[in-house]
Amino acid sequence: MDGALGLERARKERPSLIILDLMLPEMDGKDVCRALKSNPLTRSIPILMLTAKVEEMDRVIGFELGADDYVTKPFSPRELVLRVKAILHRKEAPYEGEKTIQINDLLIDIDRHLVSSKKRPLPLTSTEFKLLVELVTNRGRVQTRERLLDKVWGYTYEGYARTVDTHIRRLREKLGPLGNSIETIRGVGYRFREEKE
Repeated sequence: MDGALGLERARKERPSLIILDLMLPEMDGKDVCRALKSNPLTRSIPILMLTAKVEEMDRVIGFELGADDYVTKPFSPRELVLRVKAILHRKEAPYEGEKTIQINDLLIDIDRHLVSSKKRPLPLTSTEFKLLVELVTNRGRVQTRERLLDKVWGYTYEGYARTVDTHIRRLREKLGPLGNSIETIRGVGYRFREEKE
C-alpha cells in the first residue's frame, strides 16, 4: 500500500521480481528503487517500473536508478505478463559458453553472477550484468541496439533503443577506466573493444 512497507517486505521476503509503481505514499517508487539497488541483499532483484509518467526523461531516470524495464499506464495486462516473463527468463536462463571471463583487470564470473575489477566487486544490476556479458562474449563485433534489446531484455521495439543507451552509460560509469572499452558505433550500436595481442 505504500513505498516504505513495500521496501520492508522486499528486504524480508526477497521476491523474484518487483513491479513498482512510482507514485506511492510515504516513500515514492524512485526512492524505493534507489534503496533496493543500494542494498547488496536486494540489488539483484529485477524491478519493473509501472507508472503513469510517460515522458522519456522519466524512463531514463527509472533506468538510471536500476530498473530492468519500464511500463506506462494505461498498459496491456498481456504485455505486462510477457515483460515479466522475459525478465524472469533472462534472470534464470543458463549461460552457454565460458564460465569466467578475464579481460585485463576485469573478471566476470558467470555462474556466481559476479563482476570485479582489480579484485574489487562491481555492484551491477542483473540487466547491467547481462549487457556486459553480451558485449564481452561478442567482443570485437558490433552489437546493434535492437540485438541487445532482444538478447538482454527479451524483446525488440525501436522505441526502446534509448533504454540500451541509458544502461550502457551506467555500465561505463561502474566499470571506471574499463568503461572506455565499450565503444559507440554511431548510428548502429556498441562494441566491446577486442584485446590487442
